[in-house]
Amino acid sequence: MAVAKKDQERVGYAWMYGAQARKDGNERAVPEYWQELADAWLQGFDGVPVAGASKAKPVSDQMEAEVDEAAVDDPPAGT
Repeated sequence: MAVAKKDQERVGYAWMYGAQARKDGNERAVPEYWQELADAWLQGFDGVPVAGASKAKPVSDQMEAEVDEAAVDDPPAGT
């Protein structure tokens, strides 16, 4: 069964928000906004890959520290 591209994007976003909620230390409770896509949100929270998607590589804490707002606002010289 084919899924519309817009629906695939919504599932992906629900999964990412679930994964971020776990990383932020939030409880495993689907927010009201994501109730329609609760399965994808919970899969993200639990670290279960979305069916049919390639394995996502996690962003390391070091990468997050390197790419902060100041780094984006002030690019290195010579670029």
